[in-house]
Amino acid sequence: MAERKPYPSDLSDARWALVEPVLTAWRAKRRETAIAHGRPPEHALRDLLDAILYVDRTGIPWRYLPHDYPPAQSVYHYFAYWRDEGIFEQLNGLLRRLVRTQAGRNEEPSAGIIDAQSVKTAHTVPTAEQGIDAAKKIVGRKRSVLTDTLGLLLLVLVTAASVQDSVAGTQLLDQAAERHPGLRKIWVDGGYRQYAVEHAARLGIDLEIVLRKPGTRGFSVIPRRWPVERTLGWFMLHRRLTRDYESLATSSAAMIQLAMIDNMTRRLTGESTPTWRDPTSQDQTPPAG
Repeated sequence: MAERKPYPSDLSDARWALVEPVLTAWRAKRRETAIAHGRPPEHALRDLLDAILYVDRTGIPWRYLPHDYPPAQSVYHYFAYWRDEGIFEQLNGLLRRLVRTQAGRNEEPSAGIIDAQSVKTAHTVPTAEQGIDAAKKIVGRKRSVLTDTLGLLLLVLVTAASVQDSVAGTQLLDQAAERHPGLRKIWVDGGYRQYAVEHAARLGIDLEIVLRKPGTRGFSVIPRRWPVERTLGWFMLHRRLTRDYESLATSSAAMIQLAMIDNMTRRLTGESTPTWRDPTSQDQTPPAG
């Protein structure tokens, strides 16, 4: 594509260098099949990922992508390829290990935190995949996440909002035992029932319920649980996640993984997203009045 002016969500050279080897290896693997069918790649991998991050950050529909990105249909097809072939999950794991190493931690965590977030859904989400979270009075989907103690995503499970935290939690525990065998301690809130504690024990994991202090009202920082609460807040910086717009639960999970990929690449390179509050950003001056 012709040289274009970058958007704030676009990858810098340093951030692109972190993810480029994985995507290049993926393309090289697929190219053998593509060439056999006479369809060589048309678009740069960096432009495609920039376009996907743009959708995740701004929340626009795919067809509203600016015209200086590759065509929306092509961008979505690559999103679907990378979602279905586990590329976003692979990048999330790679970057998480790099962030943990940078922070002086072991690559694989021994402790984590589970929490859930219910969000409203758009009309694009099938009714059969929605539910009612009676406690939060939300009709939509629930995102159950397992993070390490730095708040970095280990696993995500998207279900109907009506699914109880303890039910989704036991599924996460099963996945955690398989994919992160080094986990030995996990903290949760009061929504996780005793049978989740017993299920964790059978897997060799100590599941501890951390409750708010009696009489506490409003927001308060809860020991051990605050990193995952912060992670759920990070999701909300990406407008595509303020409501669930995805027809497929797997797409919803991929958008969450993208938000963490965005977060971790910026953390590793010491970058932040320019906003109109940043006096050093160009063309970010808010309109008068």
